[in-house]
Amino acid sequence: IDSPELRLEVENIEKSFMELSHNTAPNISAKVWPNILAAITPVKILDSKTNWLAITGWAAAILCIGGIFWMLNKNGRLQDEIKFTNEQNNQLEEEVDNAASIIVANENVLDILSSKDYNSILLSGNQAVAPQAFTKVLYNKKDAAAYIDIKGLSKAPEGKVYQVWSLILEPLRPTSIGTLDITKIIGDRLYKFEAIPETSQAFGITLEPTGGSKTPTLSQLYTLGSVSP
Repeated sequence: IDSPELRLEVENIEKSFMELSHNTAPNISAKVWPNILAAITPVKILDSKTNWLAITGWAAAILCIGGIFWMLNKNGRLQDEIKFTNEQNNQLEEEVDNAASIIVANENVLDILSSKDYNSILLSGNQAVAPQAFTKVLYNKKDAAAYIDIKGLSKAPEGKVYQVWSLILEPLRPTSIGTLDITKIIGDRLYKFEAIPETSQAFGITLEPTGGSKTPTLSQLYTLGSVSP
C-alpha cells in the first residue's frame, strides 16, 4: 500500500478484528483473517492533485467574473468620458458660432457707423442719478431703426432692467421702444431697436423693474439726449 494513511487505516481495522475474535470467537482459525481483510473495500483517498484542480477551476471562474465586471465598469466610465467630451465639443462649436455671429454683426455696425443715414446721438448721464453714465444712439429716421451702445452704463441691479424711451418733449410724451434684454443684443453691449416712432425728438433710458414699465420712472432716468434736427 503506497499511502501511509491507507496503511494505517488497514492496520487499525485488523487490530479491531483481532480483538473482536479473541473476545467473541477465540477458536476461529487465523487463516480466516486474510479472507475477511480481502473483503474489505479499501478507503479511497482523494489525490491532492484533484483537489488543486478543483480549487484552481473555481479561482479561475471567480477571476473571470471579476474581469467581466471590471471591463463593464471601465466601459461605463469610457462611455461617460465620451459623452462629456461630445458635450464640450458641442459647447465649443456653439461658442465659435456665437463669436462668428458677433463678428459679422460688428462688421455690419462698422458699415452703419460710416453711413450718412445714421445720426449719432450722445445720451448724457443724469447728474442727480448717474452723472458718470452715458450711452450712444445711432438713429436712422428713414428706416425707423436705432443701435444703442451701452458701454457707459453700469450693469442693472438684480430685479431691474434698463428701458429705452422715445420722447416728444413739449408736452412730454414718452413711448417705450423696449428693454435692454438678450433678444436685442447684436454685439458687445450693443443693442438694436426697430419701429422707432418718426416723431422722436429725444431718447432716454430709465431703470425699471424686470419686464419694464408702461410709463418711465423719471426719478430713475439714467441718460438723456435729443435728436438733431
